[in-house]
Amino acid sequence: MAYEYKEYNFNKNIKKIVALNIRKFRKEKGYTQEQLALYTDRSFEFIRRIESEQGRRGFSVETLYRIATVLEVPLDKFFQEDKSSDSK
Repeated sequence: MAYEYKEYNFNKNIKKIVALNIRKFRKEKGYTQEQLALYTDRSFEFIRRIESEQGRRGFSVETLYRIATVLEVPLDKFFQEDKSSDSK
């Protein structure tokens, strides 16, 4: 069976977008990084590195699920780019 080639436009900044959204939703909830770490059963250092400008490290779907559950935010919201922050 032959397949037609299809090109996709994957956002190369997805880790940055997710990290910024984690920080945004965490602050909206009024939680510190320490609280988010405690509630998600992750270390403070790990949460700090997820949100860090330098670190933007990858993490598992389970971790994102835990963060979404604690922050009471649907998973898809973490992937939405905030266009208003582009001008800052």
